[in-house]
Amino acid sequence: MPQVVEHREQQKLQKRVSLTKILVTTDFSEVSDHALDYAVALARRYDARIYLTHVITPDPFQFAEPQLAQATYEKVRQAAEEGITDILISGKLRGVPHEVLMEEGNVWPALEKLIVEHEIDLVVCGTHGRGKVQKILIGSVAEEIFRQATTAVLTVGPAVKADAQKEIELNHILFATDFGAGAERAADHAFSLAQEHNARLTLLHVIESAAAYTEDTIARLREINIARMKQLMPEGVENWCRPEFRVTFGSPVEEILIAVRESKANLIVMGAKPRKALAGHMPLTIAYNVVTKATCPVLTVRG
Repeated sequence: MPQVVEHREQQKLQKRVSLTKILVTTDFSEVSDHALDYAVALARRYDARIYLTHVITPDPFQFAEPQLAQATYEKVRQAAEEGITDILISGKLRGVPHEVLMEEGNVWPALEKLIVEHEIDLVVCGTHGRGKVQKILIGSVAEEIFRQATTAVLTVGPAVKADAQKEIELNHILFATDFGAGAERAADHAFSLAQEHNARLTLLHVIESAAAYTEDTIARLREINIARMKQLMPEGVENWCRPEFRVTFGSPVEEILIAVRESKANLIVMGAKPRKALAGHMPLTIAYNVVTKATCPVLTVRG
């Protein structure tokens, strides 16, 4: 019997997710500042190193005359350096191992290079939550990141309360899954975080329509999908966690937000479908809608 328990403990430990290198992006806006608070709080919790990153994009000067472009570039570069200096002077990173990374170019290719080069475990970013038209025309940098990054991405949206986070207190984690390609990796993160923070964990699956179902069919669908969610649980989880399982019917975005409100969840974990072409310019997707409307941060894990 002790050997069985030991084996389960080993299985459980294998599911633990490493968070030792955290890259946090900043454009010096309020949402970026808020995301940095979360990144620092996580770094303190996990003894991680912060990589404070700003990417200078060519947008402000790429179509200007060469002389004007150079002058504009120098102003943009100087403003970025001042923004980084302001963050360092603020003391937010005091006591946390950190590096400053300044890159030039389009955001995602620049970040992708840094993620590989520094073996990043987690990317943290803020999002402004653009409307439908703005998103199609301008794009969402946050969605471009979480659709393409092979690492987990923690996105702090505009609806998250902007109190400085000295410590991350995750009392309740909501893991929303559609059983897509990233479900197992997302589950690993959800259970690992729940274990680390001794948090309650709710697993949620939303079925988009119940109009054509009988009561017996609905009951059967609940039973089937709860069984599927249980298959995502790591070995030995019953030794330390009593997860709750919910199957609801309706709009995935609305049902996820209702579950967050009812459970007072501090974090949503969900999978994100990979997308390369126009990753941040698609009409409002489920993941993007959740990220921009949720009152807590969202951790996405790409399939």
